[in-house]
Order: sequence, then C-alpha cells, then structure tokens
Amino acid sequence: MKFRNLHLLAAALAAGVLGALASLWFGGSPLLRSDAGQRALQTAIDATAPEPPPGVKPAKPGEPMPPLELANLQGQMQSLPGAYAGRPLLINVWASWCGPCIEEMPELDRYARSQGKQGVQVLGLALDTPENIHGFLGRVPVAYPILVDTPGPADASVWLGNRKGVLPYSVLVGADGRILKQKIGPFEHGEINGWVELR
Repeated sequence: MKFRNLHLLAAALAAGVLGALASLWFGGSPLLRSDAGQRALQTAIDATAPEPPPGVKPAKPGEPMPPLELANLQGQMQSLPGAYAGRPLLINVWASWCGPCIEEMPELDRYARSQGKQGVQVLGLALDTPENIHGFLGRVPVAYPILVDTPGPADASVWLGNRKGVLPYSVLVGADGRILKQKIGPFEHGEINGWVELR
C-alpha cells in the first residue's frame, strides 16, 4: 500500500512539473511570473533534476553567487561576480537555438539600455559555441556583454541554480554578490522592471 502511495505522489509531482513547464512554454501565467510561483516551479524542477556532479553546489537565493571564470566573445576570461561587483547584476542564460530565449532578448536589451552606468547590469551567458553566438548576434545585436560556456552537467547555469538546464534562466545578484532571485522561463514585455525591483 505504501509503494502505491509513493507511486501516486511521484506521478502527481511529475504531472505538476510538466504542467508548469507547458504553461511556461505556451505563454506563461501570472502565477509563474510571481516570486512565489517561481519558487514553487524551481522546487518542483529541482525535485526531478539529477544530482549535480561531485563538487558542484547549485546556488539558492540568499547565498553568495559562486565564483565563475568564463570567456567573453573575444576569448578573454572574466571572473564573476568580481568583474561586475558593486552594482546589481542580472544574468540571463540563453542559447541561439532556444526560441523563448530569442524572443526575450529585445526586452533584455531594452532594459539594459535603460539602466545607464549606475543601474542594474545585464549580462548574457550563452550555453553555445562562439560561432553560433556570433552568427546570432549578427542578426539580433544586443548592447549588453555576453559570456560563453559549454552546456553540461556542471556548466555555469547549474552553479547558478539551474539544476535541470531549463532555458532561458535568469538570476538577479545584489551589489553585495548574493543571489536575490532566480527565474525559469522568458521575461514578457515590461516584466523585467518589476522583477528586478530591489527591496
């Protein structure tokens, strides 16, 4: 009897995750755009995610951002969060083959341009090849910097809390280097301003 209850619980959890992901894929919902909805979605996805490789500790809100070393599009290494310390940082993880990522890029670019030199910094983190990224940015240019990583079970996205590798994925890091928020799925038009509000 206990095995049957566990089986039903696992099936219900899997159905909930699939429903949440389908909702994201087909336009999202107001619930999933809320902080509470995002936390619930993150918890559900984490419950079905594989264990990270040994030594990889996915970050959670309230924790310091893990230190990362990533190349920019010119092949120069940059330290995170060090290279962007002192101001809030919005990291958006994407790939050139990800439809929802591509759809949200104009919104991210608009937000980045509106921040000037004192506001929130926007950083793209592409899980892709430099060739694909250069080709894509030739068609859809953005004003914010892009760093590159190879997708895999220990990529920068996983360290930032994206244990299942769902794209797009965004992380808000405070000026003190602590993770404030994590978001699974694309930003809709006008959503970033409210999501990034620092309390």
